[in-house]
Amino acid sequence: MGETETITVADTSAGPGGSDDPGQSVDIPVVELLTGRGFITGKSGSGKSNTASVVAEKLLDNGFGLLVVDIDGEYYGLKEEYEILHVGGDEECDIQVTEEHAGKIATLALEQNVPIILDVSSYLDEAEAENLLTEVSKQLFAKAKKQKQPFLMLVEECHEWIPEKGGMGEVGKMLIKIGKRGRKHGLGIVGISQRPADVKKDYITQCDWLVWHRLTWNNDTKVVGRILDSQYENAVEDLNDGEAFMMSDWSERVRRVQFHRKQTFDAGATPGLDDFERPELKSVSEDLVSELETISEEKQATESRIKELREELDKKNSRIAELETELQDARDLSRMAEQFTSALIDHVDDYNPGRTEQERMRERRGRFAAPEDAAPDGEDAGSEAATDEDPPAADRTSGGGFGDAFSAFEDAGTAMNGGADGASANGSGPTANGQDGGATAEGGGADAAFAAAMANAADVEAASTNGHADPSDDEADATGTDGESASDEPDVVGDILADVAEMETKTRRMLSYYREQGPGTPLNAHFSSGGSGDRTAAYARNRTLRLRGLIEHVGRGAYDYRLRDLVAEESEADLDDMRIEEYASRIEREVFEDD
Repeated sequence: MGETETITVADTSAGPGGSDDPGQSVDIPVVELLTGRGFITGKSGSGKSNTASVVAEKLLDNGFGLLVVDIDGEYYGLKEEYEILHVGGDEECDIQVTEEHAGKIATLALEQNVPIILDVSSYLDEAEAENLLTEVSKQLFAKAKKQKQPFLMLVEECHEWIPEKGGMGEVGKMLIKIGKRGRKHGLGIVGISQRPADVKKDYITQCDWLVWHRLTWNNDTKVVGRILDSQYENAVEDLNDGEAFMMSDWSERVRRVQFHRKQTFDAGATPGLDDFERPELKSVSEDLVSELETISEEKQATESRIKELREELDKKNSRIAELETELQDARDLSRMAEQFTSALIDHVDDYNPGRTEQERMRERRGRFAAPEDAAPDGEDAGSEAATDEDPPAADRTSGGGFGDAFSAFEDAGTAMNGGADGASANGSGPTANGQDGGATAEGGGADAAFAAAMANAADVEAASTNGHADPSDDEADATGTDGESASDEPDVVGDILADVAEMETKTRRMLSYYREQGPGTPLNAHFSSGGSGDRTAAYARNRTLRLRGLIEHVGRGAYDYRLRDLVAEESEADLDDMRIEEYASRIEREVFEDD
């Protein structure tokens, strides 16, 4: 870093408000320049950008650090003579940067004394440019507090960041903060604008030095009159190119000066008819660029990973939507199968018109609801191995063809309900020919079950026509059963009590769970009853309760208690609500007090 204490930037000039001895050198103290607050203004073409470039060149000549915020892309001409890092948003820059690079930019500037042009003119998105400038300003302010090294920010068109009217964004707030508090940390700022009337006056009035180039708009000349004096308000309109009134804390009076002409390429000059020749620009160290490139590569890798994760998330969401659709279709098919089976049973019952509704219900129970304690291969009826590990064989074979059909449908419904959790559910049961087979909820399992049910329905219809040609047998059985009853309670109470009494303890406890808890799943009911929660055992016991009419499917794999509805359905007489409640309560006392 240079040891000079001042830099020469202009000479005094004659004219209104000028010097009696023109041609004298005008110097600026380096420390005041680097750590203070300055303001350079003038209309377009008056020389304000040239003045800023002269200040920058003099600092660079002596090895002092600075950062130029270039809003119009006109400072890259400094690279004709100086090794200055040019960062921004297009390929003309040494490297393209984003706000993720802000910390590194501030480190290079303050810790390594690298001069930098922050070119925000090439960002199509203004918000991106503002975010970058905000982060760089914050990082410079934070690091300056630790470094305590004199450093200057030159900010072009500062009225866009710190406007007199309207709201001020984060950039403006940060620049004002640097103007007010940066001096004590060694961080100075110079604002440059062609419209002083549009710049926040709180900034202008705090500046240590001000340069007023030619201004012609009435609002702008009034600002000159208020800050300098009324004699300069008119005189500022007649200043020549590069000429200005300069006011500073280190000088006792306002001086009329002519600034020197910049030595580097004037990239901000208005294009003429002559051919434009871009000068050969100096390159910066590859090490400086590589440090910033590392950040760019990391950012690109992060963005790529984020993109991949978003694509994976989209795929998973699509798959979830597909599975939800398949699950709903499976539930619809299961409900349709149950309705179809029920309709077929009612249709077969119609072939025996002489029987009462109660007799038909008894026949349905005999056809579908085989005792759960019918253990296969001669095992003990009450053993857990016969009920909780494998579904009882009697559940799937009792009742002939319709029992087979219903088992197929039940397996399909159970498999599809179980498939909601992503697991395949296989249920073994008889085929349409009455032989042991399987219905699997993988692909076509439900369709196979449906087809089996249709086939067995035909077998049952034929069997019912042949096997019940003489309804007098059923009449005799029904009469004998009724005649044996010595109780004065209604038949419906005795029938239901008798059927529930034949059920195993765990099955009755599952019924108690539905009564007390309301809608629930077979797995939860089975676990609550003391079972292991095995799906096959749970659904086998649940099927017994459902076929007897004690529970019903209420959607989404849940079942609910329906004893009162069952009492009303199976009673030969029309019962009012009070009678239904009386009979149901009587049944519940008998069934649940023992458990």
